[in-house]
Amino acid sequence: MLGTMTSTVLAAPEPAAPPTVESPSGQPALSIRPADSASDAERDRFVERHAQGTIFHTAGWRRAVERVFGHEGLDRLAWRGGELVGVLPLMRCRTPFLRSHLISAPYGVYGGALAVDRDTELALVEDARRMARALGVGRLELRYAHDPGLDLAPSSLYATFLQKLPADPADVMKEMPKRARAEVRKAIEKHGLELSEGEHYLTDLVELFGASKQEIGSPGLPRAWFQALLEELPGKVVLHLARRGPERVAATMSFVFKDTFSFYYIGARSTANREYSATNFLTTRLQEWSSMRGLAVFDLGRSRVDTGPYQFKKNQGFEPTPLHYRYDLVRARELPSFNPSNPKTARLRETWSKLPPALARALSGRMMRYLP
Repeated sequence: MLGTMTSTVLAAPEPAAPPTVESPSGQPALSIRPADSASDAERDRFVERHAQGTIFHTAGWRRAVERVFGHEGLDRLAWRGGELVGVLPLMRCRTPFLRSHLISAPYGVYGGALAVDRDTELALVEDARRMARALGVGRLELRYAHDPGLDLAPSSLYATFLQKLPADPADVMKEMPKRARAEVRKAIEKHGLELSEGEHYLTDLVELFGASKQEIGSPGLPRAWFQALLEELPGKVVLHLARRGPERVAATMSFVFKDTFSFYYIGARSTANREYSATNFLTTRLQEWSSMRGLAVFDLGRSRVDTGPYQFKKNQGFEPTPLHYRYDLVRARELPSFNPSNPKTARLRETWSKLPPALARALSGRMMRYLP
């Protein structure tokens, strides 16, 4: 699994059934076609206008994944005449066992089809299901944030944490639970934590993220991934550093998309939370940062239900919202289960945590290609 693999990337065949749906209302027929780079700008405008559009639905996210991990972009666009009426981000992600899966969207926590109406959404999903069978993949995975009402296998493994931001940054602390508020004050007044912003903190993020992931027995992400996000999503990526004097305590990469701030990646020293309450500090300061810029929603991210991070977010005053991932099991026999909640991964996590740091860094990029 850790070795380098080479394989021939095959062009995706068109679905067996014609991807055209007749319109009963006399409107132009609905046509579903592969996305191409010429449609990226129009597709992104559609995603930004759609109420459920996320940064993971954008062409920039697809380009970053293709560029760093080499997965095959198979995004589908629905057109009615010359009007774009639906988007389904979709990538063919290969495994080290000569099988592949169709995922919407890899390395993202949200995905699924966006459309102007229900019929178009269902047509996009059915088109993806036909493609999954034509390609002979293991599964089609649609990472919906909302319940899509589809007759597909559900998963209740994850929840997300969203909260409306107050108009006044000073109200962030006031609205927090008392205990969380006390931890933040301790981080500021006792430990002197400060927040800094800038893309020049990329190296700090890469180093701290890799070290903290290895500590819990998981591979990190290569520098190329974080660099690609900065370049493919200009103006939508922000880096912060929590520091104590000259000491780097924790670094984050977050996304700003529409009216939402998404706290997405964090790397921290092993003592950052135990000694300095660094994540409490960052969660609060980043909410204040977002409120100051007029953003409306703070997304504290996805967690597996009933885990430590899940409970931490509840303790910050955030309420969990179940994520509605849906799966079409084509050749796979069961839902994906390769995650830290699975006891079968315990030995692997223990082994990874004991690797020499340089070796873990070298292997992480290869490993993460297969953990989308």
